[in-house]
Amino acid sequence: MSRPPSTVADVMSRKVIAVRPGAEFKEIVAAMARWKVTALPVLEGEGRVIGIVSEADLLLKEEFRDHRPGLVGQLRRPGAAAKAGSERAETLMTSPAVTIAPGASLPQAARLMAAHHVKRLPVVDPHGMIQGVVSRSDLLKVFLRPDESLADDIRRDVIDRLFPLSHHQVHVRVESGVVTLSGDVSDGALAPVAERLARAVEGVVNVRCELTAEET
Repeated sequence: MSRPPSTVADVMSRKVIAVRPGAEFKEIVAAMARWKVTALPVLEGEGRVIGIVSEADLLLKEEFRDHRPGLVGQLRRPGAAAKAGSERAETLMTSPAVTIAPGASLPQAARLMAAHHVKRLPVVDPHGMIQGVVSRSDLLKVFLRPDESLADDIRRDVIDRLFPLSHHQVHVRVESGVVTLSGDVSDGALAPVAERLARAVEGVVNVRCELTAEET
């Protein structure tokens, strides 16, 4: 049985579309349009990530096309006017880039994206060298796991371990990623623990716990 995806390395794209620091504005726009991406890592040398240029960086040129921000505007958005006048990746990019390690968990990647309001993260090794790119859509791949695979994992890793004496009385049903646990267990106090552990299985959408303590 194949191991379910649990780290960034499991779901990231290893084909990286990137640009060099000297890439020109129109070259960057063309690359984004061709590959249908909203941001590109900027690489130097053998592949070290030094920044990332996004649609937001490029759109500053359009935003300030017919006017420049005043003093207050420049204080509120430092660097915006400079980027609006830039022509190459090295002056357009946001640096340092927000990156993540291949071994990071999928929840860690999701939280990092949310905290920095980004849709894609360059994946780098300890030396900052590009390994891949992970996107929001990559993180959602985990929810494509078959219901049968989820049920097998929950029974083996949760039910059999928590309830070694009464595991045969527990029913695990999974429909469209939603897990239902039902039946009688030897220790009713462990029912909330079973629900929490089942919810932590990668690919689970929700858990309904209907476990009850067997009568003595």
